[in-house]
Amino acid sequence: MKKSKLLFLVFLFPFILTAQDYYFPPLLGNEWETISPTDAGFCIDDLDSLSTFLAEKNTKAFIILKNGKIAFEEYYDGFGQDSVWYWASAAKTLTGYLVGVAQEEGLLELDDKTSDYLGTGWTSAPSDKEDLITIRHQLSMATGLDDNTSDLNCLDPSCLNYLTDAGDRWSYYNAPYRLLQNVVEDASGQTFQNYTLQKIMVKTGLTGVWIDYVFFSKARSMARFGSLILNQGEWDGTTVLADQNYQMEMVNAGQNFNQSYGYLWWLNGKGSYILPQSQIVFNTNLTPNAPDEMYAALGKNDQKLYIIPSQKIAIVRMGEASGNSLFALSSFDNELWGILKNIICDETSATENVLNEEISIFPNPTQDELFFEGNGNDEIDQINIFNVLGQLVKNEEIISSQINISELSKGTYFIQFLDKKENTLSTKKFFKQ
Repeated sequence: MKKSKLLFLVFLFPFILTAQDYYFPPLLGNEWETISPTDAGFCIDDLDSLSTFLAEKNTKAFIILKNGKIAFEEYYDGFGQDSVWYWASAAKTLTGYLVGVAQEEGLLELDDKTSDYLGTGWTSAPSDKEDLITIRHQLSMATGLDDNTSDLNCLDPSCLNYLTDAGDRWSYYNAPYRLLQNVVEDASGQTFQNYTLQKIMVKTGLTGVWIDYVFFSKARSMARFGSLILNQGEWDGTTVLADQNYQMEMVNAGQNFNQSYGYLWWLNGKGSYILPQSQIVFNTNLTPNAPDEMYAALGKNDQKLYIIPSQKIAIVRMGEASGNSLFALSSFDNELWGILKNIICDETSATENVLNEEISIFPNPTQDELFFEGNGNDEIDQINIFNVLGQLVKNEEIISSQINISELSKGTYFIQFLDKKENTLSTKKFFKQ
């Protein structure tokens, strides 16, 4: 069997296994079945800590779906079930999904030149360089256009300048992404709002509006989109997107530079990532506390949609910024998942926790020295220490069970223990005072 077919079957198998048990709310109204966190298989000891954390971090809406049913739903700061909020860049995934629909309808192909739809001269790049840019490059943030500009949302050709050939660089650049909506409008002959309405809204009950390339909706509408993603384009017997190959490509690396970025989705468990407006590769998972399989729609000021496919879990967070981060990707993700991993306590995570306890660290919190002990001591060859942004701040070979961290600033860190083959034995969180 070819590798691509095998990957396809692995991707599809959880859907085949559980789709018949998945709950879909009615297309109209506010009816939505709930399930208690206990019946969902969650560990409830940290639920109060989760609520407190969310309130402290300026959250407005938070929903956890398990098999389509609401297992946790809370609103804060006067926000309610019918309140509307923006998705910010989390809506990139909705745009990307509609590109897949348009391709399935034969309106476009991912390898078509963008200029076929926007016309020649849509950038200031030389014509031969502009012709290299395809819809696929727009989806994967690899157009080669220069993101060193004061206005990342400017769509004028004078703002879209050549830096390198398409496909030779990854950069998180809003303007080329936004123009995907113009591509779909030209290909379909419809406004992007109407195309969204016809292809997704009427089939799933999702409601919302595009305003200046930003999507606004209720929190439950974002949850509906999460259910659509979890079910690989099926909604209660209705097919929204049948192209499984596209959906598999969508949540795998879409280029060779940022392994944690697909077609406008952020991907966990890839071992490295690049931050927006950066070209530095950080050699760790996007969100160390989250399951490796997680992928996410992430937007400015911490708009979030997390997907855990094997567990049929979708999680929505809307609100104000949790801290000072200017990026869609922030330390909030890992802090939140530090709590969620104790609540979403499936058998897999329980096994991982047991293995993780083979090595312990102390004292924690600590100031200048950190010690470790456990069953894996003889195998440990080196350690990596990362800050909450995933930046590697310390790497050294191990010659004793004592680690000097005096040079680190105060804050939260993750220490990774590796063997001689650079296999990760354990990852622990500690606090530097």
